[in-house]
Amino acid sequence: MKVFAPLVIALGLAGCNASAPVAPVASAPASTNVTPADFKLPEGRGCSGDVARWQAIQQNDLNMGHVSQSVFNEIQREISAAASACQAGRDAEASAMVIASKRRHGYPG
Repeated sequence: MKVFAPLVIALGLAGCNASAPVAPVASAPASTNVTPADFKLPEGRGCSGDVARWQAIQQNDLNMGHVSQSVFNEIQREISAAASACQAGRDAEASAMVIASKRRHGYPG
């Protein structure tokens, strides 16, 4: 019996270092809020296209629940300011405003 005692102790201690079995992690359910299959970004050039696409992205993100109403409202104010600059013929300023809004809210510019 004395020969097996060190082996039993060693095996017992080895068990202390073993990782506990990991329970399987349930995968998150697929989002039910997805972009509609027929969603298409508006076309257009210059600042009017930039403003229209940013508006469409925000409306889609609000519909999917990816942006809160308060953030959406803030971005809408920024979009309105960019649209006003665009309508006034300040194209570069309007496009820069859209890019700044995207960056401010974590979207790629």
